[in-house]
Amino acid sequence: MVASGRTRARSAPAPLWAGVGTSTLSETDLAAGDPAPRRLPYHLLALTTAGHGTVEIDFAAHACRPGTLLWVRPGQAVRFGAEPGLDATLITWNRDVLSAAEITGVPVDDLPGPARWQLAGEDEDAVITEVAQLGVDCARHTSGPVAAGLLRHQLAVVLLRIALLTGDGDAAGASTSEARTFARFRRDLEAGHPRSRRVEDYAARIGCSVRTLTRASLAITGRTAKQVVDDRVALEARRLLACTDLSVAEIGRRLGFGEPTNFGRFFHREVGLSPGAFRAELGVRTGAEGGAELGRRVPVQRGAAD
Repeated sequence: MVASGRTRARSAPAPLWAGVGTSTLSETDLAAGDPAPRRLPYHLLALTTAGHGTVEIDFAAHACRPGTLLWVRPGQAVRFGAEPGLDATLITWNRDVLSAAEITGVPVDDLPGPARWQLAGEDEDAVITEVAQLGVDCARHTSGPVAAGLLRHQLAVVLLRIALLTGDGDAAGASTSEARTFARFRRDLEAGHPRSRRVEDYAARIGCSVRTLTRASLAITGRTAKQVVDDRVALEARRLLACTDLSVAEIGRRLGFGEPTNFGRFFHREVGLSPGAFRAELGVRTGAEGGAELGRRVPVQRGAAD
């Protein structure tokens, strides 16, 4: 977990003894009065059960109402709004608790994936039923290999149902080979972005040309491979600025910038603010009643209301 100097009175909804846990938003410090973004080292599903509000995942705002389902991946920056009456059932699980065979076809790795669904009809009924059953099982069973297997099975069922809600997304217009190339690129980028921002390095590890990698990136995201790399580094910089007390210079070093000035120029080019101004505006936002947007010049993607 990334170190931070912030302290909170209540604990986060960490997974329990079997690597799976359930709780309600109101029981955790995620609903506390301090609305600062934070990073969790495990997966979190949030099914809104009451009220209306906004939840930010990696600085994109998602409108929530009963039936809204959110998926926060490990390491993403998340901030639940402090709107009165907003509550949700939370499911958390460790990233290695399920085997690939248990969740075939589910995008459950650490890479960014679909984040929001507005459930309705039979889909809503099915997901609510499975989430409720997992909550019952977590409360009833507190030890033993059979109980642990049951909890993992219940979690897998929830995730499989969610996978059935997910369309093809950005990959709809891409070929199978382009989708595979980009998936490999994105996995390598997750591990390699602190060490290299060179597209040539990623292409060499994948075993393709820069042109092939760029073509795959454009087909999947509409962005060049170089833009995808820079987007990932800029996102990590924003996460660290928002969720830790690390100095700007230290964040730059963690992301492979030898000189703070080089990091500052990169960040300003990608985000539109200096690192210090971004952090300062975050401080203003988190202290403001009602919660203004993070950074007046930072593009914030908003989730659909329905």
